[in-house]
Amino acid sequence: MKQGIHPKYYEKAAITCACGAVLETGSTVESMHTEICSQCHPLYTGKKKVIDTTGRVDRFKKLTEKSAAVKASVKKAPKAKAAERKSKTETRKAA
Repeated sequence: MKQGIHPKYYEKAAITCACGAVLETGSTVESMHTEICSQCHPLYTGKKKVIDTTGRVDRFKKLTEKSAAVKASVKKAPKAKAAERKSKTETRKAA
């Protein structure tokens, strides 16, 4: 093995989670920070937890509301067009 080309190995590297859990393992990085670990992940805990660091959930909700509004307006549009046609024919008959 060549000397001087390998990174330093830390046998007690600390991985700190956002929930406060600290795990010790071997790594080439002395300390790391993570947002989720096995102690707070919903798969392991069985609890439903929303983790939204970049606003993706809010963005998704806005998009679904917008698409629901578009669908509602599309359903109303044929009825409005029919009413408009009816009013035009009535005005033509009256004239």
